[in-house]
Amino acid sequence: MENFKYKKPNFDKLLKFGFKKREKIYQFDKKILDGEFVLSVFVTESGDVSTKVVDKSSGDEYFLHLLKDSVGEFVGRVREEFEATLNEICKSCFESDVFKSKQAKAILEFADGKGNKLEFLWDNSPNVAILRRSDTKKWYAVLFVLPKSKLDNKSSEIVDIVDLRLQPDELEKIVDGKNYFRAYHMNKKRWISMALDGSVSTQDILKFVENSFNLAKK
Repeated sequence: MENFKYKKPNFDKLLKFGFKKREKIYQFDKKILDGEFVLSVFVTESGDVSTKVVDKSSGDEYFLHLLKDSVGEFVGRVREEFEATLNEICKSCFESDVFKSKQAKAILEFADGKGNKLEFLWDNSPNVAILRRSDTKKWYAVLFVLPKSKLDNKSSEIVDIVDLRLQPDELEKIVDGKNYFRAYHMNKKRWISMALDGSVSTQDILKFVENSFNLAKK
């Protein structure tokens, strides 16, 4: 479901929220529309989310709130309470899980050691985040989940990508259009892009990250 894309559940928070664990599924039930319907939300141990809305008077499952073309005051009220509940669960019980590659996690470990956390600045771009120094507030890394073709015009594979600061003279020497690219969506004279897919070693990537961190000083 779109609310939970790039998210992972915190199961302790689910239980505190009111979910009940039944075998391998966490379930939350809530009466909506003044008790006329029951909304059930299910979360599996693998993080999959599903829902069911049931009309209490008939016992039938209700679907119209899921159809974009369905309009009217009643279906609008069901949809509003349904979406508000899911948004609350997502905000209260789920955490960001966007960047899954080992190399992205290595960058995040570096950032954590500096006391920096990922910041998701754009609600309409949940697959983009930045890292910034806590002292100067300057960005030193931008991470994306994108088709690699955004860099090389060849591969449609979806990968983690990082943009990092680099001195202009060094950038001109290293950009090769294969492993090192002029930055995606950043200043192409001062930022460089790399795919976090093993095409550049983790050791080298972390050297670039540390260099970018240093360049973000005052």
